[in-house]
Amino acid sequence: MAKPYDLIIRSARVVDGSGAAGFQGDVAVHGGRFAYVGPTCPGRGRLEIDGADRVAAPGFVDIHSHSDYYLLVNPRAESKIRQGVTTEIGGNCGYSAAPVFGQVREERIRTYADLFGLDLPWDGVAGYLKHLASRGSSVNFALLIGHNTVRASVMYGSNQTPSSRQLAEMMRMVEAGMAAGAVGLSAGLIYPPGCFSRPTELVALCEVVRDLGGIFSVHMRSEGNRLLEAIDEAITVAEQARIPLQISHLKTSGRRNWEKLDAAFVRIESARARGVDITCDRYPYTASNTGLSAVLPDWVFEGGTERMLARLSKKDVRAALRDEIAAEHPEADYYDNIMIAAVTRPENIAYVGRRVSECAGTAGMETLDFIAELLIREKGMVDAIYFTMSDENLRRILHKPYVMIGSDSGAKAVDGPLGEGSPHPRAFGTFPRVLQQFVLDEGLLSLEAAVRKMTWDPLQRIGVQDRGLIREGFAADLVLFDPETIADVASYESPKQYPRGIELVLVNGEVVLRNGEHTGKTPGHVVTVARREPGRAEAPAQHRTGGR
Repeated sequence: MAKPYDLIIRSARVVDGSGAAGFQGDVAVHGGRFAYVGPTCPGRGRLEIDGADRVAAPGFVDIHSHSDYYLLVNPRAESKIRQGVTTEIGGNCGYSAAPVFGQVREERIRTYADLFGLDLPWDGVAGYLKHLASRGSSVNFALLIGHNTVRASVMYGSNQTPSSRQLAEMMRMVEAGMAAGAVGLSAGLIYPPGCFSRPTELVALCEVVRDLGGIFSVHMRSEGNRLLEAIDEAITVAEQARIPLQISHLKTSGRRNWEKLDAAFVRIESARARGVDITCDRYPYTASNTGLSAVLPDWVFEGGTERMLARLSKKDVRAALRDEIAAEHPEADYYDNIMIAAVTRPENIAYVGRRVSECAGTAGMETLDFIAELLIREKGMVDAIYFTMSDENLRRILHKPYVMIGSDSGAKAVDGPLGEGSPHPRAFGTFPRVLQQFVLDEGLLSLEAAVRKMTWDPLQRIGVQDRGLIREGFAADLVLFDPETIADVASYESPKQYPRGIELVLVNGEVVLRNGEHTGKTPGHVVTVARREPGRAEAPAQHRTGGR
């Protein structure tokens, strides 16, 4: 008698991730790989699961994640596993856990020790990935190198153009990180210190990444008033560097910018037509989530956090900020559309979940003064949710074949250290929400198209060839869900709720979720892509924080 398979799922609707029509059949797993995919598996399994009236899909891939540190705090990756995510791509928006050196590394060591009691015993990508692997994780994880982190390691908060020495140092960091297993470079051009960079700097770093087969993922310099100019800049960098471009969380932010979507599509699709390799990602919500400090103009951040906070304490600076922000956002309800999502100090907890204008009124302060004082007390660490986007534009973006799904969130939990604050519901419901609302309720996407956006497409984007499909020989990452009950139940008012309808999750063939309950297993792998050896990389030595 032939040896049994480790696991067989019987009579499920198999949607394999390729975009092909689903079929009724069996899926068998052995040794962490799919061993049979077809109508009826002739063997038997040590564990057999009835998949009748259920959909079996490849495990979902979050192409835009921020779990770099969260997986060290809680390796179970609760909010991701419970929505069917089996692979996360972190290091997005310019900020990564590695490579990190100099003053910014010391700041992060203090910050994460204070917040989570974390030890950060690495500086380069190799050390970070080794540390992550040693701790174990319930999800697979791939890393993008954060341009903001690299720039801060070399130049700290400088707003200057890097010297030739500084640029060479950044290039060495990026090359060493790619050689150690990173899958690309990310930029956060709306955030410091990336906001001080210019295209020539980005092109130079992207050329290093291109030579090692990576991608360039960019949170553009503007997603609102200067959206079209920001798209032009991103395309220019990609075209000059000849590198695949991933536009992060494509959106039109601010009512007066909603009408720019057609022009944005024209720019992207014209570039694609002339051979620029561009794809995008988006979360299925119309509110964004970032720091409260994002309301401030770039010049406030020059020199780093301490200098920013010192500026905010000055009356003349606040007066200038008040005028500049009003000119950029003249709408009367601007601060009504910003909600405080998280703080670090207990005395400020009462502001969480409330709009900034309301909080300012409660505090008896003018709104800009309230923002400045709160940022000073919290040392800049205030999270906020911005309600600025259009439902119609969201649907049009999600419908584009070159747009994938990403949560733009790290792995959270309903309790413990990752259960603090009032996070964006996307941390708990992104992938079920796509299936529930945009596939099953509205029919905007077919089930096969949606699953492909969440599985094979993102893994192809970073160059992974052996997972993301339910196909014999591929890594056995799988989610089994009930199409009748799948639902995102998280809301902005009550976000910390796990979704319904996700019944089974396999990661590398191990059962990590069954009947909606986490098994506690941590079989996730660090996902890297085979690269050629770099020609000129060497591990960075002492990284100074010059240029201030």
